[in-house]
Amino acid sequence: MIDLRALRDDPDRLRASQRARGEDDSVVDRLLDLDSSRRAALSRFETLRAEQKSVGKSVSKASPEEREELLAKAKGLAAQVKEAEAEADRLAADLDGVLSGVPNLVEEGAPEGGVDDFRVLEEVGAPREFDFTPRDHLELGEMLGAIDTDRGAKVSGARFYFLTGVGAMLELGLLNMAMRQAVSNGFTPMIPPVLVKPETMEGTGFLGAHADEVYRLPADDLYLVGTSEVPLAGYRSGEILDAGNLAERYVGWSSCFRREAGSYGKDTRGIIRVHQFNKVEMFVYTRPEDAHEEHLRLLAWEREMLDKLELPYRVVDIAGGDLGASAARKYDCEAWVPTQGRYRELTSTSNCTDFQARRLNIRYRDDDGKPRFAATLNGTLATTRWIVAILENHQQADGSVVVPAALRPFVGRDVLEPVKK
Repeated sequence: MIDLRALRDDPDRLRASQRARGEDDSVVDRLLDLDSSRRAALSRFETLRAEQKSVGKSVSKASPEEREELLAKAKGLAAQVKEAEAEADRLAADLDGVLSGVPNLVEEGAPEGGVDDFRVLEEVGAPREFDFTPRDHLELGEMLGAIDTDRGAKVSGARFYFLTGVGAMLELGLLNMAMRQAVSNGFTPMIPPVLVKPETMEGTGFLGAHADEVYRLPADDLYLVGTSEVPLAGYRSGEILDAGNLAERYVGWSSCFRREAGSYGKDTRGIIRVHQFNKVEMFVYTRPEDAHEEHLRLLAWEREMLDKLELPYRVVDIAGGDLGASAARKYDCEAWVPTQGRYRELTSTSNCTDFQARRLNIRYRDDDGKPRFAATLNGTLATTRWIVAILENHQQADGSVVVPAALRPFVGRDVLEPVKK
């Protein structure tokens, strides 16, 4: 949720942000009108209530002749106060309804445009030149006895899979390696719940335009999370943080669930776009003025993981029109997938400024003792999808896959060998 005071001071900033996202900027005038009307109604209510109290006090001191007139006046004021309060409440509800649908302000410097208008910041490593025809990750996974999508579909339907044998060991090793790196950098490890209440899902901004991506359990009024960002954001909801401990850094390991609505026919082969996967996610609470630099630190930790796995990748600055509602700025790291001849997203890191904290009421006390809303940030450190890039980039002609040196202690072997059938 954006800051109304900042909106009043600089409405053109929100207009520019809305245009950068490809959204309607007329919402700014709607918000300003509702805000002005609400404040006027609230002022009228408070004035009438003060007058009502004054008249009420006068009744006991009035003469019998004056008392009847004052009682009638008090009765009339009571009705007006009730009416004014209802009007102020109605306008506040209307304002909150519009405000809750407005995405975060895009950070200055982010590219404008849509999904294809990202800015490539850097390319790291050169795509490998093969002296044989490379196999895709699913063929390799089946040869290694690592991925079984046929039985995944039999048990659960399309876009489900089993990781078996070395596939399971590869994922566990990858996620453990990510957790180890995060903990060594001061993150508190967390295994959060993956079912959350509506107010938690709503507070993080996931029930807006992309609500159809979220699994809901109507009988329990709970949602399955698509990222541990959601429970980690809710972890401190309604609390006042210790300013001396900021930044607070957490790293969550969780299963994640996405309906992949609207992706019919896209990435149906293998495990690139699936309904369930595992992820290690970094999450940070900090001061708003420190959020930009913290965002760059999260990106650096993501790149450190990719460098350890010896993957060619590029860093992209996501355009405003492709940002989620909560993000003010987002950087993705995309690894090269040889059989597709293109880069595919492996990590995202978003600076959500104080947007989520306002919705979840997460604050800290500033130096003057006044409570201020914190900033929240998140960043991927490893997911199931990384297996795709690892298998394809490190494959050998016989179908075996060399395990990157940094990952070997976590997987327990140097090379993944095809299984004999």
